[in-house]
Amino acid sequence: MSTYERDLIVGGQAVIEGVMMRTPNAYAIAVRKADGTIVNTAALLPKWSDKAPILKLPILRGGAVLLQSMGLGIKALNYSANEAFAEVEDAKAAEMEIALTPAVVEGEGDFAGLTGGVPGLFPIPTKKRSKDELKKGGTAAAASSIVFALIFNVLLFVAAPLLLTNALFIAAGWATPVGVSSTSTGSGTSVSPVNQSQDAPATEQPWYTRTWNSVRAYLHPVRPSVGFNLVDGVIRMSFFLIMIVSFSLLKDIRRVFEYHGAEHKTVFTWEKGLDLTVANARPQPRQHPRCGTSFLMVVMLVSIILFSVIKFDSLLFNFLVRLALIPVVAGISYEIIRLSARKESGAFFKMITRPGVWLQNITTQEPDDLQLEVAIEALKESLKLEPKPAQAEMAPLS
Repeated sequence: MSTYERDLIVGGQAVIEGVMMRTPNAYAIAVRKADGTIVNTAALLPKWSDKAPILKLPILRGGAVLLQSMGLGIKALNYSANEAFAEVEDAKAAEMEIALTPAVVEGEGDFAGLTGGVPGLFPIPTKKRSKDELKKGGTAAAASSIVFALIFNVLLFVAAPLLLTNALFIAAGWATPVGVSSTSTGSGTSVSPVNQSQDAPATEQPWYTRTWNSVRAYLHPVRPSVGFNLVDGVIRMSFFLIMIVSFSLLKDIRRVFEYHGAEHKTVFTWEKGLDLTVANARPQPRQHPRCGTSFLMVVMLVSIILFSVIKFDSLLFNFLVRLALIPVVAGISYEIIRLSARKESGAFFKMITRPGVWLQNITTQEPDDLQLEVAIEALKESLKLEPKPAQAEMAPLS
Protein backbone atom coordinates (compact mmCIF):
# COMPACT_ATOMS: atom_id res chain seq x y z
CA MET A 1 0.00 0.00 0.00
CA SER A 2 1.41 3.40 -0.98
CA THR A 3 1.76 6.32 1.46
CA TYR A 4 -0.91 8.19 -0.53
CA GLU A 5 -3.39 5.36 -0.09
CA ARG A 6 -2.61 4.94 3.60
CA ASP A 7 -3.39 8.61 4.23
CA LEU A 8 -6.91 8.25 2.84
CA ILE A 9 -9.49 8.66 5.60
CA VAL A 10 -12.15 5.98 5.38
CA GLY A 11 -15.32 5.45 7.37
CA GLY A 12 -18.51 3.49 7.14
CA GLN A 13 -22.02 2.60 8.17
CA ALA A 14 -23.69 -0.64 9.19
CA VAL A 15 -26.80 -1.33 7.11
CA ILE A 16 -29.20 -4.25 6.82
CA GLU A 17 -27.09 -7.37 6.20
CA GLY A 18 -24.24 -5.22 4.95
CA VAL A 19 -21.90 -2.28 5.22
CA MET A 20 -21.48 1.03 3.44
CA MET A 21 -17.88 2.24 3.19
CA ARG A 22 -16.89 5.78 2.31
CA THR A 23 -13.56 7.10 1.08
CA PRO A 24 -12.81 10.81 0.46
CA ASN A 25 -14.24 10.79 -3.07
CA ALA A 26 -16.52 7.76 -3.28
CA TYR A 27 -18.69 5.28 -1.42
CA ALA A 28 -19.72 1.66 -1.88
CA ILE A 29 -22.42 -0.53 -0.32
CA ALA A 30 -22.04 -4.30 -0.03
CA VAL A 31 -24.94 -6.51 1.08
CA ARG A 32 -25.21 -10.27 1.58
CA LYS A 33 -28.42 -11.54 0.02
CA ALA A 34 -30.59 -14.34 1.34
CA ASP A 35 -28.88 -16.87 -0.97
CA GLY A 36 -25.46 -16.04 0.50
CA THR A 37 -24.09 -14.03 -2.42
CA ILE A 38 -22.71 -10.51 -1.98
CA VAL A 39 -23.95 -7.66 -4.17
CA ASN A 40 -22.56 -4.15 -4.23
CA THR A 41 -23.00 -0.72 -5.73
CA ALA A 42 -20.55 2.19 -5.78
CA ALA A 43 -20.51 5.81 -6.90
CA LEU A 44 -18.49 9.00 -6.67
CA LEU A 45 -19.47 11.55 -4.03
CA PRO A 46 -20.54 15.06 -5.04
CA LYS A 47 -18.10 17.77 -3.97
CA TRP A 48 -20.17 20.36 -2.14
CA SER A 49 -17.07 22.32 -1.21
CA ASP A 50 -16.21 22.86 -4.89
CA LYS A 51 -19.51 24.66 -5.41
CA ALA A 52 -19.30 26.51 -2.09
CA PRO A 53 -15.65 26.95 -1.00
CA ILE A 54 -16.81 28.39 2.32
CA LEU A 55 -17.80 24.87 3.35
CA LYS A 56 -14.10 23.99 3.50
CA LEU A 57 -13.65 26.20 6.55
CA PRO A 58 -13.31 24.53 9.97
CA ILE A 59 -16.59 24.12 11.88
CA LEU A 60 -18.65 24.99 8.77
CA ARG A 61 -17.44 21.83 7.03
CA GLY A 62 -18.73 19.75 9.94
CA GLY A 63 -22.35 20.84 9.43
CA ALA A 64 -22.09 20.35 5.67
CA VAL A 65 -20.74 16.82 5.81
CA LEU A 66 -23.29 15.92 8.48
CA LEU A 67 -26.16 16.70 6.12
CA GLN A 68 -24.44 14.93 3.25
CA SER A 69 -23.80 11.88 5.42
CA MET A 70 -27.43 11.71 6.55
CA GLY A 71 -28.57 11.62 2.93
CA LEU A 72 -25.94 9.02 2.06
CA GLY A 73 -26.93 6.93 5.04
CA ILE A 74 -30.56 6.87 3.92
CA LYS A 75 -29.55 5.82 0.40
CA ALA A 76 -27.42 3.03 1.87
CA LEU A 77 -30.35 1.81 3.97
CA ASN A 78 -32.65 1.87 0.95
CA TYR A 79 -30.22 -0.17 -1.12
CA SER A 80 -29.53 -2.71 1.63
CA ALA A 81 -33.24 -3.20 2.39
CA ASN A 82 -33.95 -3.61 -1.31
CA GLU A 83 -31.30 -6.31 -1.70
CA ALA A 84 -31.74 -8.08 1.64
CA PHE A 85 -35.51 -8.46 1.16
CA ALA A 86 -35.42 -9.19 -2.55
CA GLU A 87 -35.80 -12.96 -2.25
CA VAL A 88 -37.91 -13.10 0.89
CA GLU A 89 -41.61 -13.90 0.74
CA ASP A 90 -43.82 -10.84 1.09
CA ALA A 91 -45.22 -11.83 4.48
CA LYS A 92 -41.80 -12.64 5.88
CA ALA A 93 -40.34 -9.49 4.39
CA ALA A 94 -42.98 -7.36 6.07
CA GLU A 95 -42.23 -9.07 9.38
CA MET A 96 -38.51 -8.44 9.01
CA GLU A 97 -39.06 -4.79 8.12
CA ILE A 98 -41.13 -4.19 11.22
CA ALA A 99 -38.51 -5.90 13.38
CA LEU A 100 -35.61 -4.04 11.82
CA THR A 101 -37.13 -0.56 11.70
CA PRO A 102 -35.80 0.51 15.13
CA ALA A 103 -32.24 -0.33 14.03
CA VAL A 104 -31.86 2.98 12.29
CA VAL A 105 -32.90 4.97 15.33
CA GLU A 106 -29.24 4.50 16.37
CA GLY A 107 -28.23 5.34 12.85
CA GLU A 108 -24.62 4.40 12.20
CA GLY A 109 -24.42 7.03 9.43
CA ASP A 110 -20.97 7.88 8.06
CA PHE A 111 -19.85 11.36 9.10
CA ALA A 112 -17.07 12.41 6.71
CA GLY A 113 -14.75 9.58 7.60
CA LEU A 114 -16.16 8.99 11.08
CA THR A 115 -16.84 5.29 11.52
CA GLY A 116 -20.36 5.05 12.87
CA GLY A 117 -22.82 7.85 12.97
CA VAL A 118 -25.58 10.02 14.23
CA PRO A 119 -28.90 8.90 15.75
CA GLY A 120 -32.02 9.53 13.73
CA LEU A 121 -35.25 7.80 12.89
CA PHE A 122 -34.63 6.79 9.28
CA PRO A 123 -37.54 4.57 8.14
CA ILE A 124 -36.62 1.43 6.24
CA PRO A 125 -38.51 1.18 2.91
CA THR A 126 -41.51 -1.15 2.86
CA LYS A 127 -41.36 -1.95 -0.83
CA LYS A 128 -38.70 -2.86 -3.34
CA ARG A 129 -37.40 -0.01 -5.47
CA SER A 130 -35.90 -0.15 -8.93
CA LYS A 131 -32.13 0.15 -9.26
CA ASP A 132 -32.57 3.27 -11.37
CA GLU A 133 -34.46 4.91 -8.55
CA LEU A 134 -31.79 3.91 -6.05
CA LYS A 135 -29.00 5.26 -8.26
CA LYS A 136 -30.82 8.58 -8.58
CA GLY A 137 -30.78 8.70 -4.81
CA GLY A 138 -34.50 8.89 -4.11
CA THR A 139 -34.10 12.60 -3.43
CA ALA A 140 -37.65 13.22 -2.23
CA ALA A 141 -37.68 10.19 0.07
CA ALA A 142 -34.25 11.04 1.45
CA ALA A 143 -35.26 14.65 2.10
CA SER A 144 -38.46 13.64 3.91
CA SER A 145 -36.57 11.10 6.02
CA ILE A 146 -33.96 13.68 6.99
CA VAL A 147 -36.66 16.19 7.99
CA PHE A 148 -38.46 13.54 10.03
CA ALA A 149 -35.19 12.47 11.71
CA LEU A 150 -34.30 16.07 12.56
CA ILE A 151 -37.73 16.75 14.09
CA PHE A 152 -37.58 13.52 16.10
CA ASN A 153 -34.09 14.25 17.42
CA VAL A 154 -34.93 17.89 18.23
CA LEU A 155 -37.93 16.80 20.32
CA LEU A 156 -36.08 13.98 22.09
CA PHE A 157 -32.64 15.50 22.60
CA VAL A 158 -33.31 19.26 22.75
CA ALA A 159 -36.88 20.10 23.77
CA ALA A 160 -37.56 17.30 26.26
CA PRO A 161 -34.30 17.67 28.28
CA LEU A 162 -34.70 21.46 28.43
CA LEU A 163 -38.28 21.27 29.71
CA LEU A 164 -37.50 18.52 32.22
CA THR A 165 -34.44 20.36 33.56
CA ASN A 166 -36.42 23.58 33.92
CA ALA A 167 -39.17 21.79 35.87
CA LEU A 168 -36.62 19.93 38.02
CA PHE A 169 -34.80 23.13 39.05
CA ILE A 170 -38.08 24.79 40.04
CA ALA A 171 -39.40 21.75 41.91
CA ALA A 172 -36.12 21.29 43.82
CA GLY A 173 -35.77 25.01 44.55
CA TRP A 174 -32.35 25.14 42.88
CA ALA A 175 -33.13 28.35 41.00
CA THR A 176 -35.56 31.24 41.08
CA PRO A 177 -37.82 31.45 38.01
CA VAL A 178 -37.38 34.64 36.01
CA GLY A 179 -39.85 37.30 37.14
CA VAL A 180 -41.01 35.36 40.22
CA SER A 181 -40.21 36.65 43.67
CA SER A 182 -38.39 34.20 45.84
CA THR A 183 -38.65 33.48 49.52
CA SER A 184 -35.34 33.56 51.29
CA THR A 185 -34.70 30.83 53.79
CA GLY A 186 -31.83 29.93 55.99
CA SER A 187 -30.67 27.23 53.61
CA GLY A 188 -31.07 29.20 50.39
CA THR A 189 -33.80 30.24 47.99
CA SER A 190 -37.01 28.28 47.54
CA VAL A 191 -39.97 28.88 45.35
CA SER A 192 -43.37 27.24 45.55
CA PRO A 193 -44.42 26.95 41.93
CA VAL A 194 -47.91 25.70 42.53
CA ASN A 195 -50.76 28.14 43.10
CA GLN A 196 -48.52 31.23 42.88
CA SER A 197 -50.89 33.23 40.69
CA GLN A 198 -54.28 31.77 41.39
CA ASP A 199 -57.18 34.05 42.22
CA ALA A 200 -59.16 31.40 44.06
CA PRO A 201 -58.09 28.77 46.61
CA ALA A 202 -56.81 25.60 44.96
CA THR A 203 -59.53 23.47 46.56
CA GLU A 204 -62.25 25.50 44.79
CA GLN A 205 -60.77 25.09 41.31
CA PRO A 206 -61.48 22.22 38.87
CA TRP A 207 -58.79 19.54 38.67
CA TYR A 208 -57.85 20.49 35.11
CA THR A 209 -57.33 24.12 36.15
CA ARG A 210 -55.10 23.06 39.03
CA THR A 211 -53.16 20.75 36.70
CA TRP A 212 -52.67 23.45 34.07
CA ASN A 213 -51.53 25.98 36.69
CA SER A 214 -49.01 23.48 38.05
CA VAL A 215 -47.61 22.68 34.62
CA ARG A 216 -47.42 26.37 33.71
CA ALA A 217 -45.62 27.16 36.97
CA TYR A 218 -42.99 24.45 36.46
CA LEU A 219 -42.35 25.76 32.96
CA HIS A 220 -41.69 29.30 34.14
CA PRO A 221 -38.23 30.02 32.69
CA VAL A 222 -35.08 29.54 34.73
CA ARG A 223 -31.95 31.32 33.56
CA PRO A 224 -29.55 28.51 32.52
CA SER A 225 -26.31 28.18 34.47
CA VAL A 226 -23.43 25.74 34.15
CA GLY A 227 -25.22 23.48 36.64
CA PHE A 228 -28.48 23.79 34.69
CA ASN A 229 -26.80 22.79 31.45
CA LEU A 230 -24.92 19.98 33.16
CA VAL A 231 -28.21 18.46 34.35
CA ASP A 232 -29.71 19.12 30.89
CA GLY A 233 -26.77 17.26 29.35
CA VAL A 234 -27.09 14.34 31.78
CA ILE A 235 -30.79 13.96 30.94
CA ARG A 236 -30.02 14.13 27.21
CA MET A 237 -27.28 11.54 27.58
CA SER A 238 -29.58 9.32 29.66
CA PHE A 239 -32.19 9.36 26.88
CA PHE A 240 -29.51 8.32 24.40
CA LEU A 241 -28.16 5.52 26.63
CA ILE A 242 -31.64 4.17 27.37
CA MET A 243 -32.41 4.13 23.64
CA ILE A 244 -29.17 2.37 22.73
CA VAL A 245 -29.34 -0.21 25.52
CA SER A 246 -33.01 -0.97 24.80
CA PHE A 247 -32.41 -1.58 21.11
CA SER A 248 -29.29 -3.65 21.79
CA LEU A 249 -31.53 -6.23 23.49
CA LEU A 250 -33.34 -6.92 20.22
CA LYS A 251 -31.94 -9.76 18.12
CA ASP A 252 -32.22 -7.90 14.80
CA ILE A 253 -30.52 -4.82 16.20
CA ARG A 254 -27.68 -6.92 17.54
CA ARG A 255 -27.01 -8.15 14.02
CA VAL A 256 -26.71 -4.55 12.79
CA PHE A 257 -24.26 -3.92 15.63
CA GLU A 258 -22.22 -6.94 14.47
CA TYR A 259 -21.89 -5.35 11.02
CA HIS A 260 -20.89 -2.16 12.83
CA GLY A 261 -18.08 -4.13 14.47
CA ALA A 262 -17.07 -5.55 11.07
CA GLU A 263 -16.90 -2.03 9.66
CA HIS A 264 -14.59 -0.85 12.45
CA LYS A 265 -12.28 -3.85 12.15
CA THR A 266 -11.99 -3.27 8.40
CA VAL A 267 -11.16 0.40 8.93
CA PHE A 268 -8.45 -0.51 11.44
CA THR A 269 -7.00 -3.02 8.96
CA TRP A 270 -6.75 -0.29 6.34
CA GLU A 271 -5.28 2.29 8.71
CA LYS A 272 -2.55 -0.14 9.79
CA GLY A 273 -1.51 -0.69 6.18
CA LEU A 274 -2.44 -4.38 6.18
CA ASP A 275 -3.88 -6.29 3.28
CA LEU A 276 -7.67 -6.23 3.28
CA THR A 277 -8.31 -9.85 4.22
CA VAL A 278 -10.57 -11.50 6.77
CA ALA A 279 -7.53 -12.96 8.55
CA ASN A 280 -6.03 -9.49 9.04
CA ALA A 281 -9.33 -7.89 10.06
CA ARG A 282 -10.38 -10.52 12.58
CA PRO A 283 -7.94 -9.59 15.42
CA GLN A 284 -8.51 -5.82 15.10
CA PRO A 285 -10.44 -3.94 17.84
CA ARG A 286 -14.08 -3.17 17.19
CA GLN A 287 -14.00 0.18 19.07
CA HIS A 288 -12.80 3.09 16.94
CA PRO A 289 -12.12 6.66 18.19
CA ARG A 290 -13.73 8.21 15.09
CA CYS A 291 -16.98 6.35 15.59
CA GLY A 292 -20.16 8.38 15.44
CA THR A 293 -20.93 7.12 18.94
CA SER A 294 -17.86 9.02 20.15
CA PHE A 295 -19.01 12.00 18.13
CA LEU A 296 -22.35 12.01 19.94
CA MET A 297 -20.69 11.94 23.34
CA VAL A 298 -18.50 14.90 22.33
CA VAL A 299 -21.65 16.73 21.17
CA MET A 300 -23.08 16.31 24.68
CA LEU A 301 -19.98 17.89 26.27
CA VAL A 302 -19.67 20.74 23.76
CA SER A 303 -23.35 21.63 24.08
CA ILE A 304 -23.09 21.88 27.89
CA ILE A 305 -20.30 24.46 27.56
CA LEU A 306 -21.77 26.40 24.65
CA PHE A 307 -25.30 26.60 26.08
CA SER A 308 -23.87 27.93 29.34
CA VAL A 309 -22.30 30.87 27.51
CA ILE A 310 -25.27 31.81 25.31
CA LYS A 311 -28.46 31.94 27.37
CA PHE A 312 -31.65 33.96 27.81
CA ASP A 313 -34.35 34.59 30.40
CA SER A 314 -36.95 33.02 28.11
CA LEU A 315 -37.63 29.30 27.83
CA LEU A 316 -38.63 29.76 24.18
CA PHE A 317 -35.47 31.73 23.36
CA ASN A 318 -33.30 29.14 25.11
CA PHE A 319 -34.94 26.45 22.99
CA LEU A 320 -34.47 28.45 19.78
CA VAL A 321 -30.83 29.22 20.53
CA ARG A 322 -30.21 25.51 21.06
CA LEU A 323 -31.69 24.85 17.62
CA ALA A 324 -29.64 27.63 16.03
CA LEU A 325 -26.43 26.35 17.61
CA ILE A 326 -26.85 22.74 16.45
CA PRO A 327 -24.64 23.30 13.35
CA VAL A 328 -22.03 25.05 15.52
CA VAL A 329 -22.04 22.26 18.11
CA ALA A 330 -21.78 19.66 15.33
CA GLY A 331 -18.97 21.59 13.65
CA ILE A 332 -16.91 21.97 16.83
CA SER A 333 -17.47 18.32 17.75
CA TYR A 334 -16.41 17.27 14.26
CA GLU A 335 -13.11 19.14 14.60
CA ILE A 336 -12.46 17.59 18.02
CA ILE A 337 -13.08 14.09 16.66
CA ARG A 338 -10.71 14.69 13.74
CA LEU A 339 -8.00 15.96 16.08
CA SER A 340 -8.45 13.07 18.50
CA ALA A 341 -8.02 10.54 15.68
CA ARG A 342 -4.54 11.81 14.82
CA LYS A 343 -1.62 9.88 16.25
CA GLU A 344 0.01 13.08 17.42
CA SER A 345 -3.12 14.39 19.19
CA GLY A 346 -2.77 15.22 22.88
CA ALA A 347 -4.17 13.40 25.88
CA PHE A 348 -7.05 15.91 26.20
CA PHE A 349 -8.54 15.06 22.80
CA LYS A 350 -8.18 11.35 23.41
CA MET A 351 -9.74 11.67 26.87
CA ILE A 352 -12.78 13.58 25.61
CA THR A 353 -13.62 10.78 23.14
CA ARG A 354 -13.01 7.98 25.63
CA PRO A 355 -16.66 7.75 26.87
CA GLY A 356 -17.78 7.18 23.27
CA VAL A 357 -15.25 4.38 22.89
CA TRP A 358 -16.62 2.76 26.05
CA LEU A 359 -20.17 3.05 24.71
CA GLN A 360 -19.11 1.14 21.61
CA ASN A 361 -19.05 -1.98 23.77
CA ILE A 362 -22.82 -1.80 23.23
CA THR A 363 -23.13 -0.35 19.71
CA THR A 364 -20.60 -2.77 18.23
CA GLN A 365 -20.60 -6.54 18.59
CA GLU A 366 -18.09 -9.15 17.48
CA PRO A 367 -18.71 -10.01 13.80
CA ASP A 368 -18.22 -13.36 12.11
CA ASP A 369 -15.99 -13.95 9.09
CA LEU A 370 -18.89 -13.65 6.65
CA GLN A 371 -19.71 -10.18 7.95
CA LEU A 372 -16.05 -9.15 7.75
CA GLU A 373 -16.03 -10.32 4.15
CA VAL A 374 -18.93 -7.98 3.33
CA ALA A 375 -17.26 -4.98 5.00
CA ILE A 376 -13.98 -5.65 3.17
CA GLU A 377 -15.70 -5.87 -0.20
CA ALA A 378 -17.46 -2.54 0.43
CA LEU A 379 -14.15 -0.82 1.17
CA LYS A 380 -12.42 -2.40 -1.83
CA GLU A 381 -15.19 -1.27 -4.17
CA SER A 382 -15.03 2.28 -2.81
CA LEU A 383 -11.25 2.39 -3.18
CA LYS A 384 -11.55 1.44 -6.84
CA LEU A 385 -13.16 4.82 -7.52
CA GLU A 386 -10.49 6.82 -5.69
CA PRO A 387 -8.06 8.73 -7.97
CA LYS A 388 -4.66 7.08 -8.31
CA PRO A 389 -1.56 8.96 -7.05
CA ALA A 390 -0.76 10.27 -10.54
CA GLN A 391 -4.30 11.57 -10.92
CA ALA A 392 -4.14 13.18 -7.48
CA GLU A 393 -0.95 15.00 -8.38
CA MET A 394 -2.54 16.37 -11.56
CA ALA A 395 -5.65 17.52 -9.73
CA PRO A 396 -5.88 21.31 -9.26
CA LEU A 397 -5.19 22.62 -5.77
CA SER A 398 -8.29 23.68 -3.85
